Amino acid sequence: MIYFENGSDTTKLSPQEVQEGLFEALDRIGPKKKVLAIPPDFTRYHSKAGELTAFAYEYYRSKLTHILPALGTHAPMSSGEIKKMFPACPKRLFHVHDWRNDIRSLGIVPSAFVKQVSGGRVDYEWTAQVNKLLVEGNFDLILSIGQVVPHEVTGMANYNKNIFIGTGGAEAINKSHFLGAVYGMENMMGKIENPVRQVLDYASDTLSDRLPLIVYVLTVIGRDIDGKQVVRGLFIGDDKACFIHGSELSQRVNVQLLDAPIKKAVVYLDPSEYKSTWLGNKAIYRTRMAMADDGELVILAPGLKTFGEDREIDRLIRKFGYNGTPTTLDAVHSHPELQDNLSAAAHLIHGSSEERFQITYCPGILTEKEILSVHFNYGNLKEMRQRYDPGKMKNGINRLPNGEEVFFISNPALGLWAVRSNSMNSIT
Repeated sequence: MIYFENGSDTTKLSPQEVQEGLFEALDRIGPKKKVLAIPPDFTRYHSKAGELTAFAYEYYRSKLTHILPALGTHAPMSSGEIKKMFPACPKRLFHVHDWRNDIRSLGIVPSAFVKQVSGGRVDYEWTAQVNKLLVEGNFDLILSIGQVVPHEVTGMANYNKNIFIGTGGAEAINKSHFLGAVYGMENMMGKIENPVRQVLDYASDTLSDRLPLIVYVLTVIGRDIDGKQVVRGLFIGDDKACFIHGSELSQRVNVQLLDAPIKKAVVYLDPSEYKSTWLGNKAIYRTRMAMADDGELVILAPGLKTFGEDREIDRLIRKFGYNGTPTTLDAVHSHPELQDNLSAAAHLIHGSSEERFQITYCPGILTEKEILSVHFNYGNLKEMRQRYDPGKMKNGINRLPNGEEVFFISNPALGLWAVRSNSMNSIT
């Protein structure tokens, strides 16, 4: 059921209104003895999940005993990131999700179902996995907190993704990511229903009785006229309805449909958030359906120091590079190490232009040799920042003094860009 919802294309919820909405929902849920909060990590800093987690701690106090950031495959949060994102929450409450070891299996989604929803593209069973805390922690409430926004793996981020992928294990993450990649990112992005979501929903419908009550606290974040981020919606509930309502609003708020393809895009990656191409390739995921054939995507990445968030995935990215779907699938068939790390293979597919347009990475720390080795073009960050100064451009189309026209995006995590005439127009 839905415990609270408030949102529209023009809504601007203040922190006080967000707090009041959360408290109203928690009052309706009723008293709880032991609560686990699962917010996103620092890569979703702008989700307002930090504030919501603090409000939940204010409400429950000693009964909120654990905070488990939904890292998925991401690197653990640093002390500085925890302090910045969750300043009102005691650090002792935080626990690190280890996606390779701290896992319990809930059950199986049959291979016949996975094959059916994928249109025969894959034929394997999927194991629903979660962090052991969810099963063994004796909680009577799990608050799954996060932002609904277009996403390359699940179409729209959050809801049961936060549980089964955010706190999931290697098998669940690998197979779900690969399912979405081979089905086709362009067939997934911005859509509520898709094969990956159907698999997650199957797990929710058949296996969730093995978990405590899960209540989803979902925000939709947009931009105001002045470009500042605002909370457009807050949706709280214990089933899919709140996610659907949030997704429908996010489709209107976070998806920008363009009349013509982008010939030159410049995307800025905040160094406090984007330190790897595993995360920074959101610049590619979120713009690929808007880029013109033979266009150029310039990525300004001052914090970029690695490829993967995990040593093994970093090694695989360096070894195989971003070569597009056919080459990556051939590599999967030929190399057991990719077969054992299908999420890495999926990432290599997602992070390619499929040879349609040029991708020029301008890293702050990675070297030219490293960038070229994974089949991106290299750009000198200092020179490119002088040419495309992110402090002087507005989001959207900019005409530079030399007459060049560029489409600027200050944070790719906040939206999805696509040409109106392609498949994206089927979702709005």
